[in-house]
Amino acid sequence: MKKLNYPFTHEQVKELKVGDMVLITGKLFTGRDAVHKRLHDGVKPPVDLSNQIIYHCGPVILQDKKTKKYKVTAAGPTTSIREEPYQADVMKDYGIVGVIGKGGMGPKTLKGCQDYGCVYFHAIGGAAQVLAERIDSVDAVHWLDLGSPEAIWELSVTDFPVVVTMDAHGNSLHAEVQASSEVALKKALE
Repeated sequence: MKKLNYPFTHEQVKELKVGDMVLITGKLFTGRDAVHKRLHDGVKPPVDLSNQIIYHCGPVILQDKKTKKYKVTAAGPTTSIREEPYQADVMKDYGIVGVIGKGGMGPKTLKGCQDYGCVYFHAIGGAAQVLAERIDSVDAVHWLDLGSPEAIWELSVTDFPVVVTMDAHGNSLHAEVQASSEVALKKALE
């Protein structure tokens, strides 16, 4: 098990390889379809995303009526392939070091990881409540005009569990699984 502690750097993530299990401690910024589209369209983000990690997640958030503090009750990953048209450009334009999601991403993002020194982390789908337990606080919310699931939620996490499935060296566990599945399917059909 490897540890990745804030502040993050491209040098740190370049040391990670496909298959590495990682515990992240520090800041994460959520961002789904609407955030990626807005960033891709050149709208300046309300936070500095350089050397940050974007989590493809639409967390379930409750706000205490008295204190106005937010609490995350569920924070499972969103299917990442929807961000494929935007992700490499967001990596390049905003200097992020990593992305967390589920299901993997395609060749454009893999090339972006290699070109810009980023990694794609896979978080376990179906574990939204367990992952929420790793979130210590909601530090801010931005672009709430997009709606709660689509907003940028700034989260502080401790030992947030992920697996590297696309690394900065052009390796993709998703591509390996796809290729071996195609071989197995071909053999089964013969």
